[in-house]
Amino acid sequence: MTPRTETVGVVGGGIVGLAIARELTRRWPGAKVVVLEKEDRLGAHQTGHNSGVVHAGIYYKPGSLKAELCTRGRLLLKEFCAERGLAYEECGKLVVAVDPSELARFEALERTAGENGVPGLTRVEGAGITDIEPAAAGLVALHSPATAITDYVAVAAAYGQDIEAAGGEVLLSTEVTDIVRGVGGIEVTTNRGPMRFDRLVVCAGLHADRVSRLADGADGPRIVPFRGEYMSVKPPKADLVRGMIYPVPDPRYPFLGVHFTRRVTGGLEVGPNAVLGLAREGYRRTDARWADVRSMATWPGTWRMARQHWRTGIVELRGSLSVKTYMKTASRYVPEIGPADVVRLGAGVRAQAVDRDGSLVEDFRIGHQDGITTVRNAPSPAATSSLAIAAYVADRIEREG
Repeated sequence: MTPRTETVGVVGGGIVGLAIARELTRRWPGAKVVVLEKEDRLGAHQTGHNSGVVHAGIYYKPGSLKAELCTRGRLLLKEFCAERGLAYEECGKLVVAVDPSELARFEALERTAGENGVPGLTRVEGAGITDIEPAAAGLVALHSPATAITDYVAVAAAYGQDIEAAGGEVLLSTEVTDIVRGVGGIEVTTNRGPMRFDRLVVCAGLHADRVSRLADGADGPRIVPFRGEYMSVKPPKADLVRGMIYPVPDPRYPFLGVHFTRRVTGGLEVGPNAVLGLAREGYRRTDARWADVRSMATWPGTWRMARQHWRTGIVELRGSLSVKTYMKTASRYVPEIGPADVVRLGAGVRAQAVDRDGSLVEDFRIGHQDGITTVRNAPSPAATSSLAIAAYVADRIEREG
């Protein structure tokens, strides 16, 4: 541990920002670490609206930050949950191909998972699928026994407790409105007044591009919100799935497709889909915010993305409007669960970074310059990877000064 007397601000009280702040308090005794969160609670947005899955590293490009940090982060998270007595259940996952047209993608995914060293991964043919998930259907599947579920809101709260126990501060209802580098440090303007830090980490989730731009002036990538809607399986059939059942994902997208997931509370959910949103904090279909619409409309990448993927967007919108359409695809994997067996649940919003050329940013994107670190893209598996991301950021700050 390195003795430091600096003040460090961390913008964002989601699971990644809290993990980073926690890591800094542990590494730098004597430093003052302050988390600035605009909501009145921690983990209010992406952390509090996800499916609670702890990923094992099946999907991510070998050698990428996602692949590296997911693998390391899962082990750290498992250890953390055990130490703190938090829910962590290795219920396992099946990634299932149900159609011959999916087999080439399935084979590519199996190679990727193998390169990433996913623990215990096995290929399951035909009838062997029902030995693991009796209600599932498919041609072939990958079984990942190390894929787990947890409660990320509880994990985030525990990170916050560790920060405060180490002498740090967590300031709720504190919104950052401006960031200026000065001779004596970094001036941060908030709704509670000005604050000065020697170093700053921006990890603002759904507003990562806006707050990062305050810090470094860079316009891009820009956040485009995608709403992910969930269904809850009614009790009579909620026990049909033991763990998780996923489709083979389309490699063109960073989304994993509608899937079945158990929750640590005992329920079974279906989802999420991925529908273009009109508000970064829009959890209802009717939510729209002019500033967010304008941000998308004035970004060239939005239109280039739309030209490439508008057909997929229409399919996702149809599923959003109709439970029958939504479940048509999901029921291919578990035929016994259909539209009559589910009810609409809540939704989350994914902060998807989009580059100027219209490409969906896949890997974590973390920058560092002049004492300010910006986390511009940290979607799934960021929650799984949170402790590893924190170590990566702290290492980089120490290395680059």
